[in-house]
Amino acid sequence: MSETKNPTSQQSEPEELKLKRQVGLVGGISLIVGTIIGSGIFISPKGVFLNAGSVGAGLLIWFFCGVLSTFGALCYAELGTMIPKSGGEFPILLEAFGPIPAYLFAWTATVVLKPSSLCLLSLTFAKYALTPAYGNCESVPESATKLVAACLILIVVFINCASVKLSTKVVTFFGIGKILSLIIIIIAGIVRLGQGYTQNFQSSFEGTTPGVREVTLAFYQGLWAFDGWNQLNYVVEELKNPYKTLPRALVASMLIVTGLYLLTNVSYLTVMSLDEILSSNAVAASFGEVVLGFMVWIIPFSVAASVFGTCVGSCFTAGRISYAAAREGHFNQVLAMVHIKHFTPAPAVILNGTIALLMVIPNDFDSLVNYYSFATWAFYFTTCITVLYFRYKMPDRPRPVKVPLPIPIIFSLSSLCLVLAPIIDDPQIQYLIAVVTILLGLVFYFPFVHFKLKSQAIRNFNIFLQKTLMVSLPEETTV
Repeated sequence: MSETKNPTSQQSEPEELKLKRQVGLVGGISLIVGTIIGSGIFISPKGVFLNAGSVGAGLLIWFFCGVLSTFGALCYAELGTMIPKSGGEFPILLEAFGPIPAYLFAWTATVVLKPSSLCLLSLTFAKYALTPAYGNCESVPESATKLVAACLILIVVFINCASVKLSTKVVTFFGIGKILSLIIIIIAGIVRLGQGYTQNFQSSFEGTTPGVREVTLAFYQGLWAFDGWNQLNYVVEELKNPYKTLPRALVASMLIVTGLYLLTNVSYLTVMSLDEILSSNAVAASFGEVVLGFMVWIIPFSVAASVFGTCVGSCFTAGRISYAAAREGHFNQVLAMVHIKHFTPAPAVILNGTIALLMVIPNDFDSLVNYYSFATWAFYFTTCITVLYFRYKMPDRPRPVKVPLPIPIIFSLSSLCLVLAPIIDDPQIQYLIAVVTILLGLVFYFPFVHFKLKSQAIRNFNIFLQKTLMVSLPEETTV
């Protein structure tokens, strides 16, 4: 007797090849918080106090850095819900000002900003992970630091290529861990306050009166610790219900981080005076030696765990920039491809990791990388003024989130100050080199993007990579 086939038992249609919406509200908050809170708050918050000149002024600047970062996040919430595309600043600049500014952002972020960030984070992780074995950070050999850093980059790249869900779970896990670490410091500080250790808060505004230059530099230091508030805009197309998830996650994250940073700094001041904070190379470690006793090991462990989570989050978002640029035909086509089984932009993630690995090799490159930090704020400024530009050019365009007009004005002016402040304060040839490096992207833009120069060698290389990495163009992508 022949068996009748049930249509429902037949093999289902292949799943559509594209990035999946797998990041919810908790994952979004974890990604932002996990990326913002790196090593800075544990190691050296003294930059703000050094320029502020007093305890009270320093705490106020920390607070207003949180407010200003929240203003930036709100601007990005409006832009991200109005232009719901992955890639962060890239699709926004592309729609507002055309292909050249968008390309220069993608070029700078892909070649310099994101890989150097991952490299520096991995080196920091390596140094603190090895501290228990060598006694202190200064005793860790450079070769061991670089080896561990390189291994970390490979692990981070593997996690981000393997699964979006795995990446968000790792970021969430370590995000919770770093929050708990800060809560331990905060609870210890509250106990110290209850015991009467308030002498460092008396006459808290006594000290050096900061000028405009000092206030600007203090904000520059504080805002660096808040950097990462825009990370969710890089993965808009992977958010569940982005019109609600994006603004809610941004606001919740900034409230969490600002509160944690303020309370952590207050806790430090229950143990150390302002002079002691300024003389310490690792404020949290100095705090732990006084308060945590035999549990002092928790500080280097917390820093290492915190930085690991930040590395995963940074790599997760970095790959979406070159992916978005390649999808528009601005980068090599293979970077717009997605793994056929894992649905991750594997080539773009691997490129970020490869450049970061190359940056681990030099003995001292971070002094040069510091001169590129103003480029980050230049792109923040350029992106946030598009809020004003779109309000003027497209007043009737649907905006699921619409921020009050003073917010983008204040943030844009602040960003412009942060771009100009380090150059005016200490003009050096390295800033010119950084600008030239950014503009160097035009050498590739005009032949390959504007004039669409094709090469059989590049096409053959793309086919080789496509087969090797098991990737293909998403179904909605046209390049």
